[in-house]
Amino acid sequence: MAGEISARQVLTPGGWLANHVVRWDDTGTITYLGEDGFDAASAVGTLIPGLANLHTHSFQRAMAGLAETRGPSGSDDFWSWRQVMYRFLDILTPDHIEAIAAQVQMDMALAGFTASAEFHYLHHQPGGGHFDDPSETSQRIFAASETSGIGLTHLPVLYSYGGLDKRALNQGQSRFGCGPAEFEALYATIADAAGRMPSDFRLGVAPHSLRAVDVEGLETCLDLCPDGPIHIHAAEQVKEIEEVEAALGARPVRWLLDNMPVDERWCLIHATHADDGETSGLARSGAVAGLCPTTEANLGDGIFPARDFLEAGGRFGVGSDSNIRISAAEELRMLEVSQRLALRQRAVLTNDETRSNGHNLLERAASGGAQAIGRKAGSIETGQLADLVALRDDLPFLDWSDPDQRIDSWVFGVEGNPVNEVWSAGRHIVTGGDHVRAGEIRRMFAATMAELRSAL
Repeated sequence: MAGEISARQVLTPGGWLANHVVRWDDTGTITYLGEDGFDAASAVGTLIPGLANLHTHSFQRAMAGLAETRGPSGSDDFWSWRQVMYRFLDILTPDHIEAIAAQVQMDMALAGFTASAEFHYLHHQPGGGHFDDPSETSQRIFAASETSGIGLTHLPVLYSYGGLDKRALNQGQSRFGCGPAEFEALYATIADAAGRMPSDFRLGVAPHSLRAVDVEGLETCLDLCPDGPIHIHAAEQVKEIEEVEAALGARPVRWLLDNMPVDERWCLIHATHADDGETSGLARSGAVAGLCPTTEANLGDGIFPARDFLEAGGRFGVGSDSNIRISAAEELRMLEVSQRLALRQRAVLTNDETRSNGHNLLERAASGGAQAIGRKAGSIETGQLADLVALRDDLPFLDWSDPDQRIDSWVFGVEGNPVNEVWSAGRHIVTGGDHVRAGEIRRMFAATMAELRSAL
């Protein structure tokens, strides 16, 4: 749907522009950026590029808070959290999956995300039995995105083994499992179902990790998706690194760089424990580091070496992963403040060209996130999708004449949410600070949560 918006300040690749108009055509592509037709009466305050949420498992939103009690061992970590997730999976139906995904996508839009990449491994029924239509759960994610209006990149996950020794998946992983041949058939049905999706939809692929996929599986994924995004978990946990190094003779990021055609289409999720050589090599590859700072903090993963990675020319985007919290500003803030804690410095991830920390983080995450999910977006300029976020500038924390100060305040200071209007590929999905289908989505989610509480 074609449209236009006037804004008192617009963040563009060339800097801030005052009193400008953005217009887009029926495909949601920006066709005009200029002063002609500026309407002060209807103008939004501050217009910024929307962020891509490059890594999410939407169903995990419904279990937020369920793994925050210390277990009987007295020591909890990622691996004990995973056991809670497996128990939760036993009760999720396709209806639940769709309702949760719609709520998550709405919350993303309200938080300043305009697109989402679903790292989707929940393919089968509880116990591992197949649905009559193998793409059933993927189609529920599609349906959710049609309800929420958010841009979607779908990443079907190949998950074959329980470890580097190729042990069988455990009962908790039974809803994930596919061998390469089975995954090829599944992927074909998903690709066929995707034919009805909007023109800005993208289909990629996700070999889960080196723990769960062997070389044959990796090659299958590359063959199935010769042009789209490729995402893989790598180096999130020390235990994972030790297992990969023992089995393959190299750390995960190093093995991928040396053995796979890692380039601009790739996104390595987490890469938390990359060493110096891996960090610089990943930066040189052109791949995106998919950082999920809030989840990585919640799970006790560790701190990604972001300063060194950016100094080496690395590209990054952010995701909400387990969706324990959903906030674009919070992900950017957590990324920066984690570096401050590790390095005992301030304003670590900015640079001399863009001295504003919030401005720099926003631009880099928008650009890197769009690259990672294969979306022609991430900046406000002609030829890009109209993925736009308007922030209120009448709040006390945001009522600054300097637009960079507004962004710094949004990322680091504002309590509450100043996101007022959101467009995804020109679809106006948030207006007046709320989602256009908020009532319907919230009712579906509330009913789902009531059913899950009863089942648990």
